Amino acid sequence: MNVIGINAGPRKKWNTHTLIENALEGARSQGAQTEMIHLFDLDFTGCVSCFACKLIDGKSYGTCAVQDDLKEVLKKIEEADAVVLGSPIYFGEVTAEFRGLLERLFFQYLVYDKERTLLNPKRKPVLLIFTTNAPEVAYEQVGYLKKFDDYKGMFGRFIGETNYMYASETLQFKDYSKYMSTMMDPAAREKRHDEIFPMDCKRAYSMGSALLNKQE
Repeated sequence: MNVIGINAGPRKKWNTHTLIENALEGARSQGAQTEMIHLFDLDFTGCVSCFACKLIDGKSYGTCAVQDDLKEVLKKIEEADAVVLGSPIYFGEVTAEFRGLLERLFFQYLVYDKERTLLNPKRKPVLLIFTTNAPEVAYEQVGYLKKFDDYKGMFGRFIGETNYMYASETLQFKDYSKYMSTMMDPAAREKRHDEIFPMDCKRAYSMGSALLNKQE
């Protein structure tokens, strides 16, 4: 069994990457082989609206035709048995890299017929991981939970059964004194990172270990 982890955040060994790694570790505990891909290491764009994936009898029908670093990633996702995809939330949204992947991944499968047929040859379970600076009490006010549900619905339609988790009030800096961040309480953030973030990691591990039990 093969599980692909995709980090759509810019920082390695930080919140999003760490949670994805814990989810992959959980998958490995069930015998899976895993691979981590960092989107910020790649050179790619979102959908360029060439419509080659919609061209009747075209050589790229049902497959994204853009030749860049994301081409191989799309192939790996298609061949995988499960996917873990994580992103921090910036200005109320996932990263541009997450969106670029989403556009290229989904659009290639969508058929412009009356039935809205999908050409995904292999459905598989997906775990989405979101990390935020905002406190969880503010999620409803800023619409985060609806946003997460929307992404769950999109991945559920195009890829397979999807679950998500989130980590709130994550640690942004190793040393808050070096940055203009007076709106934060560094001691509280560090205390939360020491006490709560390990619980988030355990949750990611548990959800990762359950991924292969959800194969469709």
